[in-house]
Amino acid sequence: IGSNVEEITVRNTHFMVWDIGGQESLRASWYSYYCNTEIVILVVDSTDRERLTVTKEELHRMLAHEDLKNAAILILANKQDIKGSMTAAEISQCLTLDSITTRSWHVQACCALTGEGLPASLDWMKSKVVAN
Repeated sequence: IGSNVEEITVRNTHFMVWDIGGQESLRASWYSYYCNTEIVILVVDSTDRERLTVTKEELHRMLAHEDLKNAAILILANKQDIKGSMTAAEISQCLTLDSITTRSWHVQACCALTGEGLPASLDWMKSKVVAN
């Protein structure tokens, strides 16, 4: 419980993806997955404005860890199909991503139900891995 592992291939680039649960009881164990991580993918519920404060704190705590010092960050702004959802720019501002200047980051608006935005996310991930 709490994590799943998938291997995906995007145009001949292979990714090992660890899906780690975000509930509070699992956060203390996140660090055990950091070693050799090239990209941190954080899925944000774009309709849940109140939760972004905690998300911001956890993201910046994660990024302070030595094992993630070179990791790029991809924020997936999910649930864009719901009226009133925050834009990628709003989420970027709430998470103070502009303060992150020592690594690559990107916020991608998406919808897990329709797949909208996911191909662009995969392309961004591939460009970061190939660049390394």
